[in-house]
Amino acid sequence: MKNQFIINLVPKDTFIHRLTGKTKVLLFISFIFYTLISFDLRLLLPLFIVTFPVLKSLKPNWKVVISLFAFIFFMNFINLIIYWLVDPNIGNYYTNSKNTILITLNTHYYVSLQTLWYLAIRHLKLMTSFMVSLVFILSITPSELAAGLYGLKVPYKLCTIVSLAFRYIPDISNDFDNIKISLQARGLELDKRRLNIIKRLRDNIFILLPLIVSSFDRIGTIANALDLRAYGLLNKRTYYCEHEPSKYDYILRYISVIVILLSFTWIVSRLIWVPSTRMWYPFEG
Repeated sequence: MKNQFIINLVPKDTFIHRLTGKTKVLLFISFIFYTLISFDLRLLLPLFIVTFPVLKSLKPNWKVVISLFAFIFFMNFINLIIYWLVDPNIGNYYTNSKNTILITLNTHYYVSLQTLWYLAIRHLKLMTSFMVSLVFILSITPSELAAGLYGLKVPYKLCTIVSLAFRYIPDISNDFDNIKISLQARGLELDKRRLNIIKRLRDNIFILLPLIVSSFDRIGTIANALDLRAYGLLNKRTYYCEHEPSKYDYILRYISVIVILLSFTWIVSRLIWVPSTRMWYPFEG
């Protein structure tokens, strides 16, 4: 299989990879929740910085990671521009502070310090969520994901669906590439250097039908294999990939629970003591 995906089918020999699936899933849930609770720079920036050494420790394919990071960064930047175009005063709404106008374009569009602050924090929030998700995907295999979800009391049939979907993304993409090469051999031009993006998108539609057919064939094969193994007969199941938790698993699980509790505490405290502002803004007054 081409090494062009961030989905791992075999775990590597790193500290994060050696954790159990339940620990990884619990860590992911806790830190995603931590990221989503606030627009506070004091909460988001430390986590964003920490994700880089953790990502480095996973020894990823840096070419793919950098490409993904650049794409998400660019799309988030476009998203921020749209936010500003829809409401140039959005920063005032979130900071609850008097506008400090930096640039005036016309009677409707202007750039204020409050809006720049809000857009910057929003961008950091989105990139932090992406980095946490990227670390999680790189550190877990589909089987570990299913085992981790099952360890958190998710029904194992649902865990299997998630695991299969996660596992077959690379296969579907490989099928796409094989069908594309086959169509090119039959005279269909799909070379991005020779066609504009509109024509490439239109021609790629010819790939969808055989891709859908091959995907349904795979679904039938998997369903038959599960039936032959009496899948779903019992109410419980075990996972070969879920090994006994180490002391580090227990430590990190406790940390995950603490992060979730502190996040709830933060939400409640903001609602009680600072109900008038939606984000931390250090330049008031």
